[in-house]
Order: sequence, then C-alpha cells, then structure tokens
Amino acid sequence: MNHFPDALRTRLTQGLALIAVICVALTSQVSGQTEKASALQDEAPLFQEYRGVRIGMAAGEVRKKLGDPADKGEEQDFFIFSENETAQIVYDKSKMVTAISFDFLNGARDVPTPLILFGAEIEAKPDGSMYKMVRYPKAGYWLSFNRTSGDSPLTTVTMQKLEP
Repeated sequence: MNHFPDALRTRLTQGLALIAVICVALTSQVSGQTEKASALQDEAPLFQEYRGVRIGMAAGEVRKKLGDPADKGEEQDFFIFSENETAQIVYDKSKMVTAISFDFLNGARDVPTPLILFGAEIEAKPDGSMYKMVRYPKAGYWLSFNRTSGDSPLTTVTMQKLEP
C-alpha cells in the first residue's frame, strides 16, 4: 500500500476496517441463527402426530384411527376428510408409516400454524407464501410447513422419516 497516495491509503484502510467489522457482524448473526436452529433441532418436536398418526405407526393402526382411505394401497393411503382437508400416508415395505402429508384448502378448519408446529411464527414472503422445514434428528423425522400465495392458499404440512 506504500505506492498509494496518503489520502487514498487512508480511505482504503478505513474501507478495509469497515469490511472487517461487517464480516464480524455477519458471522455473529449467522452463528446465532445456526445456534438457534441447532437448539431447535435438538429439542423434541412440538408437533408429533396428525389425527393420532405418527411416523413409525403400522398401516393397520393408521386405518383404525383414520377410517377407510379413499384410495388404499400397499405403499400409500389417501384420505379425504372434507372438501378442504386431505391426507396422504406413505408406508415402507414393512407397512410402517414413513411420511405423513396433509393439505388444507382455503376455508379448512383447524389448520396448523407455524406457532403450533414450531413454537414460533414465520414471516410471510412478499407474495404471502410461507415455508419452513426443521429436521429433528433425535425424533427421527423432519417437519415442514408450506403455504402458497393468493386469495385461496393451499397449506401443506409434511412429516417424513429421516433416512439413516
């Protein structure tokens, strides 16, 4: 830097110092968010079942809890609870639940919110849509919330077994 004029050298030094401060601030912010996410993942999930159905439950138990599916299969069942609420349950080869996905159309009752699912609200994107996914390694599954944008949003909540 000795070959630069004093005024330019001073500005470059100040600029580099400012960049260093910004980098430290951003690193602290990202580190804090990572710590919060890790803490959330280490906790037991707030939301552990849908209509009494859990990851790892046998297909026979699911059908006892939810009734006869609208579409019954070896690998998945599709349930229709109302014109505004449906669910899809996916099974592995041993007929155990590996995924639960439920959809709520506009006007559905008892739609789970991010607060119910994760213990905190999430910010909507500018178009009104929302998305969040959290992995719970100790519980053995991940949980996601997805709401589409528009006047008649579709809300989908999915729980899926983590692969080892």
